[in-house]
Amino acid sequence: MSFSLGGIRQWHWISGAICLVGMMLFALTGITLNHAADIPANRVVTTAESQLPEALVDQLLLLDEGEIQIPSALVAFMQEDKSIAVPSSVSGEWDGIEFYAAWPGPGADSWIAVDAELATVTYESVDRGWISYFNDLHKGRNTGDIWRWFIDIFAVACIIFSVTGLQLLMRHSKNRVSTWPVTALGVLVPFVIILIFVH
Repeated sequence: MSFSLGGIRQWHWISGAICLVGMMLFALTGITLNHAADIPANRVVTTAESQLPEALVDQLLLLDEGEIQIPSALVAFMQEDKSIAVPSSVSGEWDGIEFYAAWPGPGADSWIAVDAELATVTYESVDRGWISYFNDLHKGRNTGDIWRWFIDIFAVACIIFSVTGLQLLMRHSKNRVSTWPVTALGVLVPFVIILIFVH
């Protein structure tokens, strides 16, 4: 990395450009997370229950017990009978009589349960709304590996942005008397609040 003024500025604006949308997203969801109790819940619950055809039950009874991938025949049945798209990659627990699988996601939770003795399938999905969706993105909750990698890369870019910003402050501090008092204030205020007001 070049430590010339031009090099520092280049790293600063590149990291700032990479961080721009992420910083806006994380700042806004920081506010919504901080005021989660004040934001009304917007839950939409979808439920469905059906009788399974005998042929599908017979297929289930042939499966080995333990953790299994959801049977493709069950996925197809839910799509045809209830127009419900169950992810084919979902894994669940099969004990020879009952099958249960859950797949939480950002802002939503879904599950499906099969009772082979009663030949029934029950499905439920809870959608907690867009605010909950973006709050879960902020926390990396049930978002998958790619999003977690993005958060890590975004965090590194933020560190580069902050360090190069500090270097630019150091370069220009001689011409701007208020640089270090304002910087010190930005460092001290959070610590004072933590020490005095956070218990």
